[in-house]
Amino acid sequence: MQTSAGLRARAEVDLAALRGNVRALCSRLGPGTALMAVVKSDAYGHGALPVARAALEAGATWLGTATPHEALALRAAGIGGRLMCWLWTPGDPWREGIEADLDMSVSGLWALREVTAAAREAGRPARIQLKADTGLGRNGCQPADWPELVGAALTAQAAGLVEVTGLWSHFACADEPGHPSIAAQLDVFRGMLAYAEKAGVRPEVRHIANSAATLTLPEAHFDLVRTGIALYGISPSPGLGTPEDFGLRPVMTLSASVALVKQVPEGHGVSYGHHYVTPGETTLGLIPLGYADGIPRHASDRGPVLVDGVRRRVAGRVAMDQFVVDLGGDTPAPGTTAVLFGPGDRGEPTAEDWARAAGTIAYEIVTRIGSRVPRVHVNG
Repeated sequence: MQTSAGLRARAEVDLAALRGNVRALCSRLGPGTALMAVVKSDAYGHGALPVARAALEAGATWLGTATPHEALALRAAGIGGRLMCWLWTPGDPWREGIEADLDMSVSGLWALREVTAAAREAGRPARIQLKADTGLGRNGCQPADWPELVGAALTAQAAGLVEVTGLWSHFACADEPGHPSIAAQLDVFRGMLAYAEKAGVRPEVRHIANSAATLTLPEAHFDLVRTGIALYGISPSPGLGTPEDFGLRPVMTLSASVALVKQVPEGHGVSYGHHYVTPGETTLGLIPLGYADGIPRHASDRGPVLVDGVRRRVAGRVAMDQFVVDLGGDTPAPGTTAVLFGPGDRGEPTAEDWARAAGTIAYEIVTRIGSRVPRVHVNG
């Protein structure tokens, strides 16, 4: 019987697995193509600082975050090297980004105006990367507006205010093999690259490949690939293949101590709304994790859990701080470890299993694990 006395719950993060994933991803790249480890959202819930260090040790040469605040926190912790952030809003800390030597994404003229003003204040040029909207329809510059943005960026570069270090975009459907938008976006990207380079942009890196494209579209690798979910050993889509198919291993194992085991009679309602009623006399186990910890309420009655070597499932609704499993008469001791998800090779469920139970994607399962659950980094 495995126990974890004194621990309510933990998210164990295997940094050896993460380093192995980085090496597996790098092995797919041709000469001249670098790998960016995306560590946004606290490294998809895994802990940005230890993950960043492990990824760089294993061969990643770039790091990526969404917000400048995430990137600045890494710099404050001593992380050097190339570091890009891409989700900027008006009034964000552009000057701090310049002084921290960040690569900052620019999708429109408003952003270029703010970053050039900050460069004047800082007395040094900003490293910027121009983002092209090749069909995703989120951030990025539309093809019709691209000539104006490229021209303005080159003018700012000639004035010594910016260095245009990159040209980039993002796929909409790279996780759906054969989707017609993939080839269409690549064509648009190549055209926008050609325009910018003919106009005089000499980028250090050109990039469009996310995890799915890194694994399945070598023609989209260009100078740099941005790997997010694959870094953490999770397939971007079950349709592409399993982690094992790509030589990847899930990095996070989420577990909790069984808080209570009790016998109840047939017909006993369980949790809010009595959506689960015991079919016979049985034992119930209380797991001290709930939707405040990131356990999806949508997985009520379906979420899988390994308790004492046996797969169980959530009985009734997931509550804010706890949920129940029907143990079928078994009586594991309080303190026995319940494993919600992990790599899956010890019989435990995976994050993908929870994603199916909740009707979502595995990205959300690992990213939403809350701050009450301590991250325990091993094999550092």
